[in-house]
Amino acid sequence: MSAISSVLSTTAISFLAAYTLWLVLTNLPRRGYASSFKDADHGGVVLYWRPGCRFCMRLRLRLRFTRLSYHEINIWKDQEAARFVRSVADGNETVPTVTVAGRAMVNPSLQQLIDAVKVSAPQLLPAEDGRKKPSQP
Repeated sequence: MSAISSVLSTTAISFLAAYTLWLVLTNLPRRGYASSFKDADHGGVVLYWRPGCRFCMRLRLRLRFTRLSYHEINIWKDQEAARFVRSVADGNETVPTVTVAGRAMVNPSLQQLIDAVKVSAPQLLPAEDGRKKPSQP
């Protein structure tokens, strides 16, 4: 009986360590992606998030596996960004909120975000060979 409980205990500890690592990594701002409201490219994709939000963690993690160019703004560190999120989310700080070429979406799925980019800002999508498409004149 003690061998089974020892294996379960080791498995539980391993799971908790992996989960803690996942929480830390998905809450860190990405180098080169973090921005402020005034510095973000509002003609592109801007992701408004806050630490500890599981929906933000999920979307941010999935975005890391795309080659989409975007900016991230932590609304707890940028009051102007928080005001913007409240203005598009019925007075609430609902995150993730994403803008694509200035059009806001509250808590979109990755597929909804990609579809919006295809319609509103296709130049941001990577080319089929993995390189970024050249800018349109």
